[in-house]
Order: sequence, then structure tokens, then C-alpha cells
Amino acid sequence: MAMDNEQLPLFDVGSDPSRAETGGAPMIHVNPNTPLEDAIAIYLDALRLGGFSIYTIKAFKSDINLFESWIGGDKLIGSIGTADLSRFMHWLLHERGVPCSPKSYARRVTTLKNFFGYLHEMRFIGSDPSNALIQQSVGSPLPEVLTPAEIMTALDVTSRMRLNPDRPDARPHLLIRLLMETGIKKAECMVLRPGDVDRANPASPILWIRYSNPRMRYKERKIALMPDFPTLMDEYLAQRQPPREIFDCTARNLEYILRDVANVAGVSQRKLSFEALRWTAALTDHLNNMDADRLRQKLGLSRIAWRETSSKLAQLAVGAGASKTGNPAR
Repeated sequence: MAMDNEQLPLFDVGSDPSRAETGGAPMIHVNPNTPLEDAIAIYLDALRLGGFSIYTIKAFKSDINLFESWIGGDKLIGSIGTADLSRFMHWLLHERGVPCSPKSYARRVTTLKNFFGYLHEMRFIGSDPSNALIQQSVGSPLPEVLTPAEIMTALDVTSRMRLNPDRPDARPHLLIRLLMETGIKKAECMVLRPGDVDRANPASPILWIRYSNPRMRYKERKIALMPDFPTLMDEYLAQRQPPREIFDCTARNLEYILRDVANVAGVSQRKLSFEALRWTAALTDHLNNMDADRLRQKLGLSRIAWRETSSKLAQLAVGAGASKTGNPAR
């Protein structure tokens, strides 16, 4: 499933979220001499633009504000070093006087890594002082992914359903092919319309992912499809004749379809879900050496969200018994 993709700009007005509210004129020109409190405001705006849940933003805000209260909001971001972050973490564990559980400690390290990693990736600071921080993970489980053999078995099952002489049904095959080729989310899948498949170049059809909410516009992107995908979709459309969206049913119905395919294929239902197929698609691209930034864009992730995703992909690659330069089944 060789794939290509191109995403629209991360922000409406360039890659600096400090310009997003002013039509191009920066509210704050972020640089190493920017006070920490101003940089935090820009970071939290980036989280909101990145589509993070209110609960995630609330947790990150609480942790980064705790760090700000400890080191001082007027501290210049370029003057904060690894030693400062290490002293802060030591204070949390031994000097604050409030218990800090392993889970809370790990989350706060993650917050610091996300915050300073973001500042570095946006070139607001010259180096990332959080790189040397040790992440004491509490064992967040890795996502489920399909093995190459399980992928082939599932597609064999859906191919037989598609070619059933008594009652041909192309929907299961179309659904799994779509999710495996694009790695899109369930919500993105449910709003797709036939016109979102661009057939201008028959050799390289393209899927457009669009959002009606202007704040989510950074997630809009186009993803290359296999040349035979439009033919498969037309076959399905002739069978179902949906009036608007490609999948004229509820998301739960599609989940039932995936469950039924999993049962016939002898695959764990956890591995044949929207989330697992998204991770499987991402891992396949990762193992096939897709450029990291292109993969981030294809998945519609902000740079902040990509940090955790890329780390999990690296762990999944090791678990699959292949390095990034390996040759997974595709």
C-alpha cells in the first residue's frame, strides 16, 4: 500500500500560533528572551488548536503552571536548562511536602517534554533542555496492531464477502482498505462523501479530509489512495446507493462489521477496530521508512501530539521484530 500525502499548513497564518489571532501580526514574538509565562500562553493556544481534549489541556496547564510557580513566570525560556528541570522534579518528589505518585511524576515529565519540545520544534529556543529528563513511565500499554499475516487474513475474508455470488457485499472490504491505506480516525471516516475522493489523476487518486470547524482546519489534508480504490468504491456505491455520506449508517454498525470480520478471520476484536487499524496503518508506514513529518501530517497530528505517537511507533516497531529500515509486509 504505497502511500503519499500532503497536508495544508499547520496553522492558518504560518507555523507560529502566536500569529493565529491577529491575521498575521504576531501577538508575541517568541524567542529565547520571551518570559516563561508568555511562552506558556502560546503553548496552551497550540494545544487548543491541536484539537486536544479539555481534560488533556487542563492537566498540561496544571503541570506547566506548577513549574512556572516554582521557577518564576518572568524566567526567560532561553535561560532554562536541564539542571533547572531536574531540580524541579527533585522538589516535586522530596521537597514540596505533597505526595507525588509515579503516575503524576511521569505525567509531569511528559508535560515538560511536550512543552520544551514544542518550543524547540518551533525554533523559539535553540535546544531542548528536557531531552535529558528521564521518563519514569508507569507502563501505559501500547496500542493493539495487526500483524502482516492478520492483515492478509482479514482482507481475504472481506474479499470473499465482496465476491459472494448470493449476496455480494463490498462494504467490509472497502472499510478495511480505507482505514489501512489512510489511517484516518473514525469520526473522519463517518463524514466522508464520494466527492472527497479526487479522481483527477486515475493513477493517483486522492482522499480529501476536510473539517467544517475553522479551528480544526489544520487537520485538513489529502492522502493518496491505491489506483484501484475508486473502482472498489464505485462497486460499493452501486450496491448501497448512499444519499450523502459514503457510509450511510452509524459508527456502531461499522464497528459490528469489523467485529464480524474479526470473528471469521480468527483475529482479536481489539485488533480489528478503528483505533487498531489506524495504528496498524501508521506502523506500516513507519516500517516502510515514510518521512516522520509526512507521517505526522498524514495522521493529522500536531507536532505536540506527534511526540508521544512517534515514541509508541518506535516501541511497536521493536515489538514487531523489525527496525524502521526493515521490510514489513504491505
